[in-house]
Amino acid sequence: MHLLQPQLHTRRAFLRRASQLGLAGTALPFALNLAAIGEAAAFTATDYKALVCVFLNGGNDYANTVITYDDDSYDRYSTIRGGGPGQTAGGIALSKAALTPTLLQPTVPLPNARQYALHPAMTGLTSLFNQGVAAVQLNVGPLVVPLTRDQYKSADRTRFPLPPKLFSHNDQQSVWQSSSPEGSTVGWGGKIGDLTLSSNGNSLFTCMSVTGNAVFLSGSSALQYQVSTGGAIAINGVKNNVYGSAAVRGALTALIQQPRTQVLENEYNRVTGRAVSAETQITAGLAGVTLATAFPTGNSLADQLKMVARLIGARSTLGSQRQVFMVSLGGFDLHDNLISQQPVLMQRVSEALTAFYNATVELGVADKVTAFTASDFGRTLSSNGDGSDHGWGSHHLVVGGAVRGKAFYGAPPPVSITNTTAPDDQWHVGQGRLLPSTSVDQYAATLAKWFGVENSEISSILPNIVHFGEAAGRPDYPANLGFMV
Repeated sequence: MHLLQPQLHTRRAFLRRASQLGLAGTALPFALNLAAIGEAAAFTATDYKALVCVFLNGGNDYANTVITYDDDSYDRYSTIRGGGPGQTAGGIALSKAALTPTLLQPTVPLPNARQYALHPAMTGLTSLFNQGVAAVQLNVGPLVVPLTRDQYKSADRTRFPLPPKLFSHNDQQSVWQSSSPEGSTVGWGGKIGDLTLSSNGNSLFTCMSVTGNAVFLSGSSALQYQVSTGGAIAINGVKNNVYGSAAVRGALTALIQQPRTQVLENEYNRVTGRAVSAETQITAGLAGVTLATAFPTGNSLADQLKMVARLIGARSTLGSQRQVFMVSLGGFDLHDNLISQQPVLMQRVSEALTAFYNATVELGVADKVTAFTASDFGRTLSSNGDGSDHGWGSHHLVVGGAVRGKAFYGAPPPVSITNTTAPDDQWHVGQGRLLPSTSVDQYAATLAKWFGVENSEISSILPNIVHFGEAAGRPDYPANLGFMV
């Protein structure tokens, strides 16, 4: 009952699938042109907006990132994670005193006097939250349909389907980015890009990665253009002399770009020519951008976000009005050494995102750029001795001037590792693994709506969203979470 979705069988869907047929080999330029024609009437941007996905590879430990702080919840957390007496550190629990400087102070207090603090290393993001330009989405993760714990445990997978291959790193990274397990070729960031190609002077700069290949940025028509932290990646034989000879470089440049009579050869040379032209445009655009904002050194995520900020600064030169970016940081698969290694990671995330937000202020686009975190999955609340194991739901951060900040969104999950029948314990599936109370599709749909995607287009980007929201009879799982203006 969840496979047939008539609303997806539209002219736009036909054009998207037709363009997919052109993705083999070098037929892509034709596919890009076809898609641009098909999408032109649907999305015409008159301003600039950018989405930036910050992916934490390995599955970030949610319980030591957004940490429960009120006495009752903290004491439960400390007991489960092996804390010491008097709310001191122990096991994989942080001391309560260490959390006081990073206490989050929402405008509207949470029900039942619940409180949260960020990891002690995340002072920058704490400041952004308390300033009102960052928010926390609680307990979000992949869902096909809304689920209770009993439905999760049910054998009826027709009525209560589960996301594929739960708790698997590669698959859940792909599910987060594309709604499908490993092997997926199209992500929701790329699908958003598909709708916006015609809004940009050069459609190639719509979806941009500073972290290598990622399914998130692959559209049916939109390419992911990859850059390094140093800028566009050039073809050495075209950019530099060959064997020290400018003449050889010139001959090679002409050879690999000249028109050919053989169709595939000609398309190959067209693609090469496009790459050369794009590198020239990116290099020229970046040359005109100088940032005064200081980014931390020795921080690979900060290096990536600095490049994103520079590319945003070059938006006019590049002819960009809508862009989707991706950056990432690895090292979060902390089955061991959680206490010693997570602080370094949390500091890098906080410092990088804080500097990036400050750079958007400098560029005058703070309310036009939204960064958000994502990860394979959350982790177990229970300790395995020196770390935590693979989980499901997690807490994530959204940062930007258009964020309705200084607020938590979603339901605070109870701090428990039990599987009781108590109503407030329905969000656990064992060892403190969170059953998501908010789906990735809801999270993504909220961002897409702010970006300019119409309600009628959301289901073509996020296929599971049709099972959420008032139209699906589930107002308790809203299609728009409300954290964007």
